[in-house]
Amino acid sequence: MHASLIQIAINQDESVNSRRERAASLVVAQRGADLVVLPELWPVGAFAYTDFADEAEPLQGPTHDIMAKAAAEAGVWLHAGSFVERAEDGTLYNTSLVFSPEGERAAAYRKIHRFGFDKGEAVMMGAGEELVTVALPETVLGLATCYDLRFPEQFRGLVDAGAETMVISAGWPERRRSHWTLLAQARAVENQAYVLAVGSSGTHAGVAQAGHSIVVDPWGEVLAEAGADEEVLTVEFDPARATTTREQFPALKDRRLGLAARRLA
Repeated sequence: MHASLIQIAINQDESVNSRRERAASLVVAQRGADLVVLPELWPVGAFAYTDFADEAEPLQGPTHDIMAKAAAEAGVWLHAGSFVERAEDGTLYNTSLVFSPEGERAAAYRKIHRFGFDKGEAVMMGAGEELVTVALPETVLGLATCYDLRFPEQFRGLVDAGAETMVISAGWPERRRSHWTLLAQARAVENQAYVLAVGSSGTHAGVAQAGHSIVVDPWGEVLAEAGADEEVLTVEFDPARATTTREQFPALKDRRLGLAARRLA
């Protein structure tokens, strides 16, 4: 598979509409890729809490429509990052969208773990409740967003649902960049899965972004890593290696606590 991770810069001086158009152009420029991925909350900025309510959209709003069109024009599977969704009942969610190469919405994932420790996203947004996977012709994607990366039980659940490639869309801060790299590799090794982790660059709401989007194979080896600035990180990988790794080193078959928890449930 050929994947393109678009580490877009979020600059508060650029309007949301302008950034939507620019992001769409970047997606279309990846024609020939199999999978394209954008970061978390790139239309507004993951830490721009004061703008969340004003920039919230319905599920099928401006971001949805322009990304669907871009996916179809490029002919790619597109994980369009996330945006601030306003549900019909008024609740805000940090919602990711995945589109097929025909521009059809294949999945929507509401972020389960909200960041903020009783402020910001944690109190302004509702929590998602469902694990989401997407079956591509070459692999099964498991979806997660930023802070989710710190919760290994979510990724175990995605493995149980068939995921072989974990896609993490993030707005990770520079001050904790070492955790970003460490956790991406840990999630790959413990789940014997590929990890495609896409961050944003720039500074928004005073918070410098880590950038350093990263692709890790099922053995924890870093296949590609971006720098700190805006760039498109491209990588070729063999999705079948997740299966062969699990066959050659079948650690997942030795799980006990997870199996016990499922029997109790």
